[in-house]
Amino acid sequence: MTCPLRYRFRVIDRLPEAPSSTATRGVVVHDVLERIFELAPGRRTVGEAMALLEPAWERVSVGDPAIAALLDGDEERDAWFASARDLIESYFRLEDPSRLQPAARELLLEHDLDGGPVLRGILDRLDEAPTGDLRVVDYKTGRSPALEFERAALFQLKFYALLLWRTRGRIPRELRFYYLGDGITMVYRPEEHELRGFERTIRALWAAIERATTSGSWQARRSRLCEWCDHQALCPAWGGTPPPLPAPRRQGDEQEALDQSQRALPAQEALPSRAPKPGKKTAPAQIG
Repeated sequence: MTCPLRYRFRVIDRLPEAPSSTATRGVVVHDVLERIFELAPGRRTVGEAMALLEPAWERVSVGDPAIAALLDGDEERDAWFASARDLIESYFRLEDPSRLQPAARELLLEHDLDGGPVLRGILDRLDEAPTGDLRVVDYKTGRSPALEFERAALFQLKFYALLLWRTRGRIPRELRFYYLGDGITMVYRPEEHELRGFERTIRALWAAIERATTSGSWQARRSRLCEWCDHQALCPAWGGTPPPLPAPRRQGDEQEALDQSQRALPAQEALPSRAPKPGKKTAPAQIG
């Protein structure tokens, strides 16, 4: 857990976070990359993807004044759409979607870990080869993480691999993060012994969350990630005072707080970025 107190603010307190143009762009680009596979293979082109961009923005912004206000002026709107188009073009340089037929998109997986939390995750895309090999693809609209933050990315890859193994009974052959901000691909090929060890890590993390929930002690952990946190004003590490912990919303208690934590394991964290590292970019994606 990058910062226990931030986890509490987001999961236990459920404090609101202001929408940002960067996060909204990520949602819109994800929508485009999901819907491109609804088209016939021959139509999965850059031009067709660009045509999906404006409707995707409308779906996200209509009915939400705070998001609509992010692109208030023509200059902001033009720059935002140009950056979104750059990300879509970056995706097409990484792979050719006309050669792929995903087994699933936006796939929700859930597994009740015996003696631990309920694990939940949404896979951007699941590919299945004729041999039965599975590959997970996850789109990241930022840049690849700096070296000191790659462990957090690997945690998420292992989490997806574990979740797929426990729900489908098969370890995926490969998991890929496509960092569209700089055209870098991170690839992870899991082994069973790694996932068994990672499962123990999840149990230990969950035990720490249970202890913090019971004691009410959520420690702030100051780092470079604080620059991306919406809750600095409430953080003791920055001179703030956290609000009182919310009371359980139903009879019984502590379990309600634990259930809240279950709904967000693992919490997604923003990662600082850096320039691309030579040699990390892979060839266009294929299973075979």
